[in-house]
Amino acid sequence: MNEKRAFTNEMCPMRVACRTLEGKWKIPMIYVLCEHGTLRYNELKKALGITNVMLSNTLKEMEQEGLIIRIQFNEIPPRVEYSLTEVALKLMPILQEFYEWGELLIETEDRR
Repeated sequence: MNEKRAFTNEMCPMRVACRTLEGKWKIPMIYVLCEHGTLRYNELKKALGITNVMLSNTLKEMEQEGLIIRIQFNEIPPRVEYSLTEVALKLMPILQEFYEWGELLIETEDRR
């Protein structure tokens, strides 16, 4: 990796990836959708313990970024379901490693 380019270029892959996952709720939302598959709005809200405003904003951002698929059914009452795109699912091995790293940190802290 070219060190100088990584710190100066706005299109650096690392910067783009980090910017895409910025925010308190994106990674937890990816995790919840991966664990449960397709969920409706209220199911996501309950699983995350998130406010309506934050959930709505995060879902819109993630849909624009190509991480979430939103399917609206023309029913009364309206039904909307959310799931992960193939791009978001590519994160799962990385998040699994991150999870395992977190376990290692906990074990290390317990030994102190």
